[in-house]
Amino acid sequence: MAKPLVALLTGAGISTDSGIPDYRGPNGLWRRDPFAEKLVTYEYYMGDREIRRRSWRMRRETGALRAEPNAAHRAVAELERSGVPVRVITQNVDGLHQLAGMPARKVLELHGTARSFVCTGCHARGPMADALARVEAGEEDPPCRECGGILKPATVMFGERLDPVVLGQAAAVSKGCQIFVAVGTSLQVQPAAGLAGVAADHGARLIIVNAEPTPYDDRADEIVRDPIGTALPELLRGITAEASPAGPPGA
Repeated sequence: MAKPLVALLTGAGISTDSGIPDYRGPNGLWRRDPFAEKLVTYEYYMGDREIRRRSWRMRRETGALRAEPNAAHRAVAELERSGVPVRVITQNVDGLHQLAGMPARKVLELHGTARSFVCTGCHARGPMADALARVEAGEEDPPCRECGGILKPATVMFGERLDPVVLGQAAAVSKGCQIFVAVGTSLQVQPAAGLAGVAADHGARLIIVNAEPTPYDDRADEIVRDPIGTALPELLRGITAEASPAGPPGA
């Protein structure tokens, strides 16, 4: 019997144990510092050099590129290595799923990646570490070395559209999976949140792992409120056991 395709939609909550704060939770960044949202809003970023300077300082000071995968990220990679078909759809831009060992081709980054920069003019790209080195050397708002244009992280800022190709791939995975696990996401931001409903509509077993209630709780087959760092590895070990040829223990 074919093993079930497992899709995981991951949000900020899966990365908090790695030292990366969430945004909309009770202690989220936007609640603590509402101005910080302007630093990642396209209109403000493009129109105000001081916003860009502050945004580059924020990226340099937070040290997000130094974050390491935690137990939850590693558990997802272990599930994939066990032979279970896995696809990750992530709202995060930290790249920690790939660092934990998930093949990049199996990770759909809905909001792009903070590990690269892109020029808003000529679309040249490069490693974020290179741009941050320029900031460290004194360039407060480093321009593109190819065309002199404005650089930004290769993330989808507020006010920008999601990549329709990536979103289409995520929808296809959601429709085709047998198990859909939403982890560390409030399921409030569309269209990403709607993928949980898409999966449920197409017969997937919907599991929500999140400390706070979500709008999709009433559609879930299972809800887990325990800390993600311990709850997700246990949950995924259970899925591995179910998918093994011998079946679950005692079967």
